[in-house]
Amino acid sequence: MSSGATATLAAATAVSAMAWAVRGRSSSVFAPSVWRAPSGRKAIALTFDDGPCPGTVDILDLLARHNVRATFFQVGENVVAHPGIAREVVAAGHELGNHSHTHPNFALKTPAFVSGEFARAQAAIREVTGQTPAVLRAPFGVRWFGFRAMQRELGLRGVMWSIIGRDWKLPAEDIATRILSRVQDGDIICLHDGRGTLKDPDVKPTLEAVRRALPILLEKGYHFETVTQLLCPMK
Repeated sequence: MSSGATATLAAATAVSAMAWAVRGRSSSVFAPSVWRAPSGRKAIALTFDDGPCPGTVDILDLLARHNVRATFFQVGENVVAHPGIAREVVAAGHELGNHSHTHPNFALKTPAFVSGEFARAQAAIREVTGQTPAVLRAPFGVRWFGFRAMQRELGLRGVMWSIIGRDWKLPAEDIATRILSRVQDGDIICLHDGRGTLKDPDVKPTLEAVRRALPILLEKGYHFETVTQLLCPMK
């Protein structure tokens, strides 16, 4: 192999390694992070990112009909825009997580920016709902320098996912199929009850996918838990 080809390969390898460090679901390079629970219990966690928004209410109604608890990683700006809906999530018995304040891509951002985004969201969620998040999920799954110190300062546990529904672009049938064809004990399933900071996005594909998948998962014997319950089960 020529020196030029070797250099190209080395550069490509470095880029791949950095991409995994930033977005790899099992990566803890920039901060501690989990993406699933140990197997052995027929339990999974259903999670929703980017809310709250008006469509969140329909998702709450559907979860209530099946007596399912979930974790909602909320955007601070959306909590401020829809405080009543944010409080409905808590009143229904669900867990809240921190999904930043304005849903930015954190790549190349400063540690101060990272800390400020999650601190603002933490304060907004606590002030509006009375619940202080113990878990966070980075928008787009992108973690960067500053995450480790921020998580330690705010007492937040980083959470990725085992299955991502890609519900921001796929039809309901495909979203449900992605979940049902891949699910295993201990999985954390990532869906979206919002779309970034849009105030009234169309989340009907997500709602329909959940409507299709929940009865099947329950028939298979899966028990739904919040992320914290899944990762720290009662003895």
